[in-house]
Amino acid sequence: MERFLEDILKEKPIRFTPQQLIDFTYNYTEKLGAGGFGVAYKRRFPNGIPVAVKVLHKTQDKRAEEQFMAEVATIGRTYHIHLVRLYGFCFDSAVKALVYEFMESGSLDKYLFNHNLSIEWPKLYEIAVGTAKGILYLHEECEQKIIHYDIKPGNVLLDANFSPKVADFGLAKLCNRDASHVTNTGARGTPGYAAPEMWTPLPLTHKCDVYSFGMLLFEILGRRRNLDFRNNESQEWFPIWVWERYEQGQLQSVASVYGIKDRDREKAERICQVALWCVQYKPEMRPEMGMVVRMLEGKEEIMKSPNPFEHMALRDAYFSSSTDSVTNSTTKLSSPT
Repeated sequence: MERFLEDILKEKPIRFTPQQLIDFTYNYTEKLGAGGFGVAYKRRFPNGIPVAVKVLHKTQDKRAEEQFMAEVATIGRTYHIHLVRLYGFCFDSAVKALVYEFMESGSLDKYLFNHNLSIEWPKLYEIAVGTAKGILYLHEECEQKIIHYDIKPGNVLLDANFSPKVADFGLAKLCNRDASHVTNTGARGTPGYAAPEMWTPLPLTHKCDVYSFGMLLFEILGRRRNLDFRNNESQEWFPIWVWERYEQGQLQSVASVYGIKDRDREKAERICQVALWCVQYKPEMRPEMGMVVRMLEGKEEIMKSPNPFEHMALRDAYFSSSTDSVTNSTTKLSSPT
């Protein structure tokens, strides 16, 4: 661990002492919130820059230590307008903490799923494009490729101007540019956003992030959770409802149902189409993030998408057929001869 930290110090983050954290947080007086990882505090550096200090629980296990290392090793090597900046860290027997730039407006999920808060559609479109550019930087513009593995609204933070920045690199992995696959060392990501292959022992690629981004696009489009049982049955799972509208040539109805104004419908339909490409079941069918950005910005023609949910229909048909076969066999066995 000490060798790892010495290597990181050659990059951009600063290693703080526990006393330095106490000094510039005024002994952790301004609490932002708490979660499974630990407690977050807000404070300012001596030069006035506001920061968020994430202090990990003292009882963290080996897995949490690995996530701490992943966070410092990945986001600590990067600097991009759409990535949260890691200013430094503290790794000590008494305190383990990460020091980030403070994001005034919080996370995107707060605005998508809370009816008391909202963001106008033009700004949501900008958030979608900005987030895509952040992921593009990780995949194609860093010295080493970074796979995030946990793209979702809760990990997109917004500054005072609602400009998005990708955050939370605890599951991220560095890999060489020429590496086409990464060994899957266990289930990663968040159900509902994680690509199907992440739940298998098969090797993974950066296309996992493309899939997760597609699921994020659906939630930006509908300003709702993709799976919501409060909706009528046909709209319970939003992505497949969007696909059905697309297949029927009725994409404009998606914008109408979700209150998107006429002037914004072209961009909304573009987001629909890009999302459908991103969530293709086979990783090789998903576009690269550079292509995603160009399609979102209208700089690339969007071809007709294949059905990303065809595998689900085949699976349902198989189980239905199997059930019918079992039922027929049971009926024959129970019938009198």
